[in-house]
Amino acid sequence: MKMIILITSDSESGMEVANRWQEAGAPGVTIIKSVGLQSLKRKIAHDSLEVPLHIASSVSSVMAFMLRQMENTNHVLLSVAPATMVSMLLDEARAVMGDLTEPNHGVAFVVPLDEAIGVRNFESGDDDA
Repeated sequence: MKMIILITSDSESGMEVANRWQEAGAPGVTIIKSVGLQSLKRKIAHDSLEVPLHIASSVSSVMAFMLRQMENTNHVLLSVAPATMVSMLLDEARAVMGDLTEPNHGVAFVVPLDEAIGVRNFESGDDDA
């Protein structure tokens, strides 16, 4: 089993990829909203902030405060799937996102898994996991 991870700031395209992965047979797709650290730093540098004095004690405290105030702009798609599906799922992502080697088109990577517990088993037809 492998974990396919796609990170994008284009929420519409991210949702389209998630739906395509599901339609292509991925056992499941999880979507997590997130904020990139670089975006957070850029926002802090360019916005005039009214940070409560008790929070302004450290840069980390200010960043945590801003993070709570910001809208989550990225989507992280996660799918654990058989290794045989990885190429197809990445092709689906490329069909929507374009060339992922180009700036601002998203980032994708694949992680090998030693174990995958609770993932639907395609070979046995087990849909209860």
